[in-house]
Amino acid sequence: MKFHGYFRSSAAYRCRIAFNLKGLSPDFASVHLRRGGGEQKSEVYRTLNPQGLVPALEVDGLVLTQSLAIIEWLDETWAEPPLLPADKDLRARVRAFAQAIACDIHPLQNLRVLAYLKEELGHGQDVADAWCRRWIGDGLAACEALLAREETQGDFCFGDAPGLADICLVPQMFSAIRFGVNISNLPRLGAILAACEALPAFADARPDRQPDAEA
Repeated sequence: MKFHGYFRSSAAYRCRIAFNLKGLSPDFASVHLRRGGGEQKSEVYRTLNPQGLVPALEVDGLVLTQSLAIIEWLDETWAEPPLLPADKDLRARVRAFAQAIACDIHPLQNLRVLAYLKEELGHGQDVADAWCRRWIGDGLAACEALLAREETQGDFCFGDAPGLADICLVPQMFSAIRFGVNISNLPRLGAILAACEALPAFADARPDRQPDAEA
């Protein structure tokens, strides 16, 4: 397996956690999202992923894109430990939580969205940062409320073992802290973050521990 990613990409961060939980170590190829206008925009990389986004995973001629699709493929290929519950109702709730982050929160902080705000609309970095704080803060508050409805309260989002929901939550909490979002009003999410970061699979996936990490 060859994994194309970038240390600060939330989507690549999710995949790194999943690889670690499954005990997998794919070869890594860095795709620098800023250098030279963005290596993800190059003709070579767009041949691999026409969206010009990270991550991408190559496996024996198969190319997979989109972090949630990659993670579910990993889960269906390597069964242990499971990242999704067996119960179909709970599985749907886990997917809904994960998609609330991956589909609704994360895209609004995506580098190309922030570049459009600054380069095309003429806003400064302060406006871009405020934009991120608004949408990340609102989205995570909704995630806190979603978990409050769950009858079972384990150490992780949906029980006593980490899974897809936690894999999506931790990178988003990292971004929240990076952009200065106040997370003190999110006690459940904060406790889950601490539980996850105590596990090597999550700690070793942190952006600052990656081979392409920069200050």
